[in-house]
Amino acid sequence: MPELPEVETMRRGLAPVVGLRIAAVRFPRGLVRPLSVRPRPHVVAARLVGHAIATVGRRGKRVVLGIAAPPAEPHAWLVIEPRMTGLMLLADPPTAEHVRLVVDLESSAAGPSRPSLRMLFWDRRGLGTIRLFDARSLESVCGAARLGPDGLLVTGEELAARLGSSRRAIKVALLDQRAVAGVGNIYAAEILHRVGIDPRMACRSIPLAGWQAIANATRLVLAEAVRFAGSSIGDRTYRAVDGRPGRFQHRHRVYGREGLACATCGGSVTRIVQAQRSTFFCPGCQPRGRRGAGGRRPDRSGRTRTAGIR
Repeated sequence: MPELPEVETMRRGLAPVVGLRIAAVRFPRGLVRPLSVRPRPHVVAARLVGHAIATVGRRGKRVVLGIAAPPAEPHAWLVIEPRMTGLMLLADPPTAEHVRLVVDLESSAAGPSRPSLRMLFWDRRGLGTIRLFDARSLESVCGAARLGPDGLLVTGEELAARLGSSRRAIKVALLDQRAVAGVGNIYAAEILHRVGIDPRMACRSIPLAGWQAIANATRLVLAEAVRFAGSSIGDRTYRAVDGRPGRFQHRHRVYGREGLACATCGGSVTRIVQAQRSTFFCPGCQPRGRRGAGGRRPDRSGRTRTAGIR
């Protein structure tokens, strides 16, 4: 489930590990589904121990830890993809048996005195991945050839260039990480509701003004979700690095609200299935035939929202 806002929240929460030296790396074994780790866990551990974490970054829905190395060695990048139920934590995990990676960190002897920390990767379903790359391999997997513009930065021109001629439904297309990195099922539904576009509309039917509105809403929705530490939905598995749940689920306008009243028009939120994923939308706010967005109109609370153009 973690999408860009949740992974960005993880990235920001991991700021305290920057500059700390990796003292030990463990991959606990248990009776749960094994995690995909490449190269083998003992190789990853051997290459990490003794080095410091230089940076904490993000590529789409992946956390990327830059590992400092002596000048004679290439830099290494530990890339963790949470996928459905993965969490990066500096706090106690929800369950001990689903801890997949333990990294013990301590201050470098040459650096300022800082407390030791324990960084965990926890994954109930075991669908996440852990990869160790050099810089060249990182670009081949997470670079511009594999991932589209980041959702917090994407422009309408970029979306139009990547998706404007596609026959795919716009909701399905927004999940394509090659088109825009970081958007998943939750936020695609919220973005399209903001701009008043039916999720079933073919991409090639959307004019440039529509793509610009979608890009604007993408940046705004994702940034707002980051401010609220992401969305904890369903069984509330997702939580921030410090163990606190996200809060953006309380601001969802359509996602997970089938049969409930739309906060904008008062109509009933509908659920359909697209590409084997649930899609939530409001037929009143997102009627078929609406091709883009422009203007603003007040919702029932008096706030303004983007209105479509036909």
